[in-house]
Amino acid sequence: MLHTHLTSEKWKSFSLDKQILMIANEINRAKNWITKKDFEKVSYCHERAFELIDLTVDSFKNKSLIRELLRFRELIATEYVYRVNNDEQNMKLFKVLLSLNLESYNIYN
Repeated sequence: MLHTHLTSEKWKSFSLDKQILMIANEINRAKNWITKKDFEKVSYCHERAFELIDLTVDSFKNKSLIRELLRFRELIATEYVYRVNNDEQNMKLFKVLLSLNLESYNIYN
């Protein structure tokens, strides 16, 4: 586990909007590292996002949300595998993630 302090039980105690915002935080960190051209750290941010997405998928029974989160995970995986490292693309991913949960979107905006 990359988030050594985080257990599945602790993650489940967070609301969905907080979980989405914490995943979004990893995407935002990736944006910062893209700007600094430290692509190894960008990959590390993506790996942490994968972990949080997986924990979120495991904690919810809402099948449509799970499906959308897994689609989002695929988008990040494409970025990760092909090392796209494009600031504009990263911001699109960030916005897509926030659009999955209205409360997260409203908190951010």
